[in-house]
Amino acid sequence: MNRWLYAGLIVLATSLMGSSFAIGKMGLAYSSPILLVAFRFTIAGLLMGLLVKVLKRPHPKKISAWSKMALVGLFQTTGVMACIFLSLKTIHAGESSILTFTNPFLVVLFGTIFVKARYRVLQWFGVTIGFIGVFITLGMSLQFEIVTILGIASAVSWAIATLLIKKWEPEFDNWVLTAYQMLFGGIALFVFSFIFEKPTFVITSESMFILFWLAIMASIVQFGSWFTVLRKGDPGKTSAFLFLAPFFGVLTGWILLDEALSLNVLIGGCFIFVGIFFVNWNPYLKKEQEVKKSAYI
Repeated sequence: MNRWLYAGLIVLATSLMGSSFAIGKMGLAYSSPILLVAFRFTIAGLLMGLLVKVLKRPHPKKISAWSKMALVGLFQTTGVMACIFLSLKTIHAGESSILTFTNPFLVVLFGTIFVKARYRVLQWFGVTIGFIGVFITLGMSLQFEIVTILGIASAVSWAIATLLIKKWEPEFDNWVLTAYQMLFGGIALFVFSFIFEKPTFVITSESMFILFWLAIMASIVQFGSWFTVLRKGDPGKTSAFLFLAPFFGVLTGWILLDEALSLNVLIGGCFIFVGIFFVNWNPYLKKEQEVKKSAYI
């Protein structure tokens, strides 16, 4: 993939991820939390699944393949969103975000342990610096309570989904996987909504605009962009760019909700960009390419 297209899709996906926190917070004035995300992903999955472009693409023919897509949806959509919004009932949004966006570190960790992926010391260093940047950006406030397990569980669920997608990617069309994992995950979220909360949704022009923005831009466009770059790149390297999402979240919170934009955001942003650089920088890349090239001569 062209590096400029790759970078553009990364910025698009992470900015939509980050802005969905602020826009979602606006939506909570009209809806209970889990019901809002259940509507969001079910509508997104249905809309995307009905697109002619998706309908004409190859669909799985085996039950096992459909089961794999459902499993991705349970981790990527249901697990992540349910844990985030359940944790928000007890801990602050900033604390939940810090825990959720430890995902890149967990991708590298789980990738090393379970799929025997090999990452350089610089990549581990970059992931650590990036996480510190997220911590600084969100105010350096994290209270370690039992309920924070939910925040950690959202990051674990996301990391597992990332590795599953990378493992099973040859079996699925990118857009088909995006559509159906959202649909399966959204349906499961409806079940969670009726179990863990009293479902409510107030229909107004503003609430419907927010809902369809979350369903189309923050779900279809976001997941489509994210799965595309995840398919083309190393999961550890690509997931490091998720550190950008909370940074964009703070910026959109400042723009849309008049939330304070403090010095820690600027400092944290610098750490995030440095962390991403180290995760993706390979000082030996040119030498490795020369060795490979000489092997064919």
